[in-house]
Order: sequence, then C-alpha cells, then structure tokens
Amino acid sequence: MSYNKKESYNPETTEVLIKNYTSIIEQLGEDPSREGLIKTPERAAKAMQFLTQGYDLDAKEILTSALFPEEYSEIVIVKDIEVYSMCEHHILPFFGKAHVAYIPNGHVVGLSKIPRVVDVFARRLQVQERLTHQVLDCIQDTLKPLGAAVVIEARHMCMMMRGVEKQNSITTTSAFTGEFRKTETRNEFLKLLLSNRV
Repeated sequence: MSYNKKESYNPETTEVLIKNYTSIIEQLGEDPSREGLIKTPERAAKAMQFLTQGYDLDAKEILTSALFPEEYSEIVIVKDIEVYSMCEHHILPFFGKAHVAYIPNGHVVGLSKIPRVVDVFARRLQVQERLTHQVLDCIQDTLKPLGAAVVIEARHMCMMMRGVEKQNSITTTSAFTGEFRKTETRNEFLKLLLSNRV
C-alpha cells in the first residue's frame, strides 16, 4: 500500500471487526441495535484500520522515493511533527510531537517524507520508546547520514483517563546516532528545538 491520506479498507477485515465490535458493545451491556449505536461497529472497524495502516506501509520506500544528491552537511531538522498513535497495552491513544534531525552524507530527502515516516510507525500498536527507535533506525539505515536524532514528546490517554489519572504528564523519549552522540552536536540540536517556532 502506498502512502496517502485516502482511507481504504479491506472488506473481509472490516466485516470481522464489525462482528467483534458488536460483541464488545453487547458484553458491555449496551444494545448495538440502539439508534445511536447501529453504525458504531462499522465506524470503529474502519477507524481501527486507519489507525493501524502503518503495518501496510514501507517507510524505507517513502524515503528512497525522494532522495536528491546534495553536498549540504549541516543539521537538517523537521520539528513539531504531529504524532497520533495507539498504546499497545490498553489500545488507547497517545499523541504529541516528534522532532527529527539528520546530517546529510551526500544526499538530502524531500522534507515531507520525514513526517510520513513518523506516521508509518505511529499508525501501529506502539510504545513510545519503540516508536522513537523505529523512526531513528529507518532514517539512519536508509539515508546513511552522518548522524540522526529523534525526540518525541507525548501525552498518553492510558495515564490520563485511567490508572494514575495524571492530566499534565508528558513523556519524552530520545535516540541518537553518529554525530549526534557528540555533546557539541547534540547541544546544537537541542538548542534548535528550543528556538522560536516559525
């Protein structure tokens, strides 16, 4: 499946999910034939397929489709990339922002491809720690840059709506390769993250 914003669904998968969501609604003590719930199993089935479409996407293919020779060898950073994902422990959303940087090594990539790579891995059942490393590894393995860096800041509904019920907690994860493991380069990256938003 190629990356695009158009929603498409597997009819067989949709049908199975509709039955499962209908059963869940019944088990919760509700009536799935009630007017407000009649279409809910179908909507939920399609929503879940959309939210997990990353399993059918190839992040490396997205990056290699827009590689351009360029001698630029300073930090390239795309920050404040919106992230929406699903916690694999409770199947509840977590959401926030990703900041991705790399130092080119003979090639640059079309800037729109970096947020798309984030989406590929976010649109799966996830934990934030793994998501951070998957984005980093894809950038490093595909672009072969002099270094790459990923920081993700997110709020988790499994902490906000249930469990400890902490509304203002933000989880931050980071991962670095190559030149970004050096204190000077990492500090420059972090300074750029804190600079005024465009």
